[in-house]
Amino acid sequence: MKICLQTLGCKVNKYESDALMRIFKEQGFEVTDKLEKADAYIINTCAVTNEAERKSRQMLSRCQKFNPEAKIYVCGCASQHKPEQFAQKAVAVVGTSGKEVLANLEPCGIKIQPLPTNYLAHCYSLQPRLRAYIKVQDGCNNFCSYCLIPYLRGRSRSRELADIVREVEQLGEDVKEIVLTGINLSDFKTDGKNGLLKLLQKLDGYNKRLRLSSMEECIIDEDFVRGLAKLKNFCPHFHLSLQSGSASVLKRMNRHYTPEEFLKATQLIYKYFPLAGITTDIIVGFPEETEEELEETASFAKKVPFSGMHIFPYSRRDQTAAAKLKDMDGEIKKSRLARLQKIDKVLRKNFIQKNSFVKVLIEEKKDDHFVGFSENYIKCYFTEPLKEGEVYSARIVCPFKDGALAKVENKNL
Repeated sequence: MKICLQTLGCKVNKYESDALMRIFKEQGFEVTDKLEKADAYIINTCAVTNEAERKSRQMLSRCQKFNPEAKIYVCGCASQHKPEQFAQKAVAVVGTSGKEVLANLEPCGIKIQPLPTNYLAHCYSLQPRLRAYIKVQDGCNNFCSYCLIPYLRGRSRSRELADIVREVEQLGEDVKEIVLTGINLSDFKTDGKNGLLKLLQKLDGYNKRLRLSSMEECIIDEDFVRGLAKLKNFCPHFHLSLQSGSASVLKRMNRHYTPEEFLKATQLIYKYFPLAGITTDIIVGFPEETEEELEETASFAKKVPFSGMHIFPYSRRDQTAAAKLKDMDGEIKKSRLARLQKIDKVLRKNFIQKNSFVKVLIEEKKDDHFVGFSENYIKCYFTEPLKEGEVYSARIVCPFKDGALAKVENKNL
C-alpha cells in the first residue's frame, strides 16, 4: 500500500507530517511526499491566510485526480478551523491535535480533539538528508489581532530538552544542519525560563550547523546574542517578524514592541554578527493603514537594513480582532505589495554585495548549477562540479537569480 502525504504551510506542519511518514514506514507501507498516484492521501493543511486555506481545499481535488478511488485523510490548522469544509471528500478529518490518529488509516468522519495544554510528544520525524527540522515548541500566547493560530494551536508549550537531545542524537551523519522550529520559537522554555540559548549550547557539541526559524524581537538581548556568538556551529541568520514599521499599525496589530525597540534588537545583532542575515515578515494593507504608515514601514526597512523581506497582503481571518475592522481594497494591497517588493529587491542585492567570503552547504544540483546556502542564508550557485552534503569556503562573485553566483576557494572538512 502506498501513502502520499502533502503538507501546506509552516515547518512545524512539515515536521509533524514527517513524523507520520516515519510511523507508516515502520509499519511497512510505501510512503512519499511527492504528489503522485497512491492508495491513500494525508493532507496536512494551513489556515494562516485565506489563500492558504483555499489551497488546502484544492489539494483534495488534486489528489483525487491521481486516484479517484483513494481514501483522503485531512489534518492541520484549516481542518481545526472549519472541519466541515473537508468532510465531503475526506473519510477522516482531524485538527492540529491528534494527528497520530490518522496512522491507523481508519475512516472516522470529523474528529476534532480539544487543544492540549501540555506539549504532546510525537514520534520522531523522518528526517531528510542534509537538513533536519526539529520541533521544540507549539502554540502561541501573543494573540496578534490578525492571527488565527493561537485559536487553532492553543497556548504556548515547550518540549522537554532531554527529548530534543535524544532526537538529535539519532540523526544520521549525513545530516549537516539542524533547524529549530516552533509556532513561537522565542517562547521555548526550560524550567519556566527562556531556554533557547541553553538548548543551542547543548546542541553545539554535535558538530552540525545550527539554525533558528522565525523569532520575535523580545528574545534579542545582550546575554542572548553574546551567547550565540560563542557557539562554534551557530548560523547567523535571524528571521525576526516585524509585520509593520509603523508604531500605530503595530499597536492595531497588538504587536508588543515599537519600531525603535525592534531596530535596537537588530543593531545588537549586527554588533556581534556584522554580516548576519536578518530577514523579516511584513503585512501590507492592514485595515486603516494610511499612505503615511506605509511610508514609515518602507523607510524602516531601509534603516535596519534587512537582507530580505517576506511581504504579503493582509488576509482577513474571522474570529480575530482585526476582522471587525474594514478591509482594504485588493488593488491597493497589490500596489503596496509591489512597492515594498521593489525595496526588497534592492536590499537583497545590497546584502549580497556586502559579503565577500562565505561557507556554503551544497544541497542539490539544479540545472547547470550546484546550489546551497551560506551560514547567513545567501542562496549560492556554483558552476563547478561539487559534492552534495559538503561544506565549502566560497567567494561571492555577484548577485545571481534569487541569490549569488559563487566560486569555491577551498573545501572545509
